[in-house]
Amino acid sequence: MRVREGNKEKDIIEASIKVFAKEGFHQAKISTIAKVAGVATGSVYLYFKNKESILNKIFEELWQKIYTEASSLSKRKDMGPLEKFETLIDYVFDLFISNPSLAVVFVSEEHHLVRNRKSVIPNFYEKFLDEGEAIINEGIKSGVFISNINVKVFRNFTFGGIRHLLHQWAQFPIEFPLNTVRQNVKYILKKGILLN
Repeated sequence: MRVREGNKEKDIIEASIKVFAKEGFHQAKISTIAKVAGVATGSVYLYFKNKESILNKIFEELWQKIYTEASSLSKRKDMGPLEKFETLIDYVFDLFISNPSLAVVFVSEEHHLVRNRKSVIPNFYEKFLDEGEAIINEGIKSGVFISNINVKVFRNFTFGGIRHLLHQWAQFPIEFPLNTVRQNVKYILKKGILLN
């Protein structure tokens, strides 16, 4: 058995994000991914069974990263709930602003994995939403956020709305620039949950 070397897996993931963003998951070819990654086509199969397993890995890493950040934020004692909430929104937007190809793959391909139930997305996504809910509950308990909101509805509304806006940005980037979307999302959400 051949030994895996260097950061080839990482290179393949990064190349796949670019190729999936440009060509779409269904049109993308393993040979194109290999070429962009600078590896032999056979090398891709050392790391991944097929395109679906690559897509799964992209989303596993993405949601694990977002969940880890949310979990770390919700436990911080040096920040209030509003600051945690805003920081979490900023983190999600910064992640996609720094990697527009990842944002395009996110809005274009996540439904494929969810629909086919072949991913770990629900696991990390739900954990992420739980951490966001913990931040909202902290704000309610501390009297910073209004108490008469249904936290489950709010959490799904918030991150469902962000997902939809990212989709709009991917289709109409001039009409929906991400920094403008971020500012408006934060303003609307704060107005909706702040006590004063």
